[in-house]
Amino acid sequence: MVEISPKLVKELREKTGAGMMDCKKALTETQGDLEAAVDWLRTKGLSAAAKKSGRIAAEGLIAAECQGTKGAVVEVNAETDFVGRNEHFQAFVRTVAKLADTAKGNIESLKKAAYPGTSKTVEEELSHLVATIGENMTLRRAAFLEVSQGVVVPYIHNATAPGLGRLGVLVALESSAPKDRLEALGKQIAMHVAAAHPIAVRIEAVDPAEVERERAIFREQALASGKPAEFVDKMIEGRLRKFYEEVVLEEQVFVIDGKTRVKEVIATAVKEHGQPIKLAGFVRFALGEGIEKAESDFAAEVAAQLGK
Repeated sequence: MVEISPKLVKELREKTGAGMMDCKKALTETQGDLEAAVDWLRTKGLSAAAKKSGRIAAEGLIAAECQGTKGAVVEVNAETDFVGRNEHFQAFVRTVAKLADTAKGNIESLKKAAYPGTSKTVEEELSHLVATIGENMTLRRAAFLEVSQGVVVPYIHNATAPGLGRLGVLVALESSAPKDRLEALGKQIAMHVAAAHPIAVRIEAVDPAEVERERAIFREQALASGKPAEFVDKMIEGRLRKFYEEVVLEEQVFVIDGKTRVKEVIATAVKEHGQPIKLAGFVRFALGEGIEKAESDFAAEVAAQLGK
């Protein structure tokens, strides 16, 4: 029997985009003949992933999975929203979300994790799914939150299926208060995060570069207003406070009641339960954000297919 080297498997994988185990099997079946192995994979429909890898994948699903004091959220992209309704794709995304807490949200570790019920890794199972469904798909990102005590609460806005949708949020609350009360509070805060899109939990957590960028803009606006120089710094600080109220979670007006700031909502919960409650973190994933979507010209596509 011909010995199949890892180098040869890697070369075939790079050439075809097929999974590691599929490449090894192809080389075994063809006695280590690289080109014959390519044909073997094509015959089995397993090299299709490579042909589709250049297509823009901005649809797909977000999944959130939490277990007590830890939780994870993942985004898996596909080319069309139709795939998001495919039960095999949905099962894959749910499984990956469950594996993401073990990987602590590290995307590369997650890709290399063993996929349950198979001899494949997550990455190899995704390649197999690409070949099966016929669209490019990518495991784009993952995030993980954990607290020593308290809860991590998931929220999927307008869920496509249980735990799956186009917008997912995690909220972590550190506290020894009753778990059911924390989960109820966390759910409301998560709904707020989905609607209000904050960029940081508290003021000191805002990226200093972002603050300086806003400060520079406000300075230009203040100087252009023609106000006396002694008023410029006060104007800048006033606008910076307004900026914090718009983008910092604790400073935002709670969307649930439209009048109370989030930090005041938490302070009220602390008084009710008699235990400190810390908003330890949040994650907000919106499907396809930041991906440049291709503009489709249907008439041009039809003309191209007709060879005109």
